[in-house]
Amino acid sequence: MKHSTFSSPDFRGLQLIIAYLLAVLSTFFVPGTARADDMPVMFDVRERLVRPDLSTLLRLRFLTTTDFPPFNFTDQTGRLAGFHVELARAICIELGIENKCQIQALPYAELETALNVGQGEAIIAGVAVTEEMRRRFAFTRPFMMLPARFVRNRQAELAGQDARALFGRPVGVMSNTAHEAMLKAFFPDIRAVGFTDRAAMLEELKQRKIDAVFADGLQLSFWASGEASAGCCTLFDGPYVSERFLGEGLTVMVRKQDANLAQALDSALAALSHDGRLEEIYLRYFPYGLF
Repeated sequence: MKHSTFSSPDFRGLQLIIAYLLAVLSTFFVPGTARADDMPVMFDVRERLVRPDLSTLLRLRFLTTTDFPPFNFTDQTGRLAGFHVELARAICIELGIENKCQIQALPYAELETALNVGQGEAIIAGVAVTEEMRRRFAFTRPFMMLPARFVRNRQAELAGQDARALFGRPVGVMSNTAHEAMLKAFFPDIRAVGFTDRAAMLEELKQRKIDAVFADGLQLSFWASGEASAGCCTLFDGPYVSERFLGEGLTVMVRKQDANLAQALDSALAALSHDGRLEEIYLRYFPYGLF
């Protein structure tokens, strides 16, 4: 994985493809092309995190949304589902507090207030970690990154298998976005072509008016593997992650005074990572792989 340690746009941008993702959610339980070892390990296997005593915890209510697939959404039966939902359940099992755990969905704009007034103990919904948010809340360590990726037209004649093959070539990117800034910072030799409409950008890629696109890896992995691409294109090189442009990654947010809870959640996440359960959940919801 290509990595540069650099703040943090909000993950809400992924809602631009909610309708498409919901249409392909039925494929999540079909064997895909991703492997468990594709997912970067966020917790050092040699590190043993202290787990605070949670015996006095009355309940652990995870707050999430229904509009951030495949992380959290309502399935065809009306049940709350998704990567975050299943991860929250696995955390509760690991902590041995299944009977104290609940998962509740609210509109995204109401999550912060609900946490502050005690309607829940933790938010697991892709909230962007910023310096301002850290002053008011506590966060677990990141348990997953959302990388940027290239997707190339299969018919484009490239002289290599990495980003250098795109130097001087037209690569589409959404204008005035973190991905545009990241592309220009990481690859100044690529000829960036700005778009204001994502569908138009992908259509020009299909028609080979541009050789590749640089964007969110989640969006591109589903698009390239789905019917919309008509098999024209494939992920290329990467993945690329950057704290400066893409944020710290996915975390669980709790109240500032609940630092012990954040520490306990960290220990549970580490345990899930160490024994492969985190990767198993990843494979269920990202069968085509992000990395």
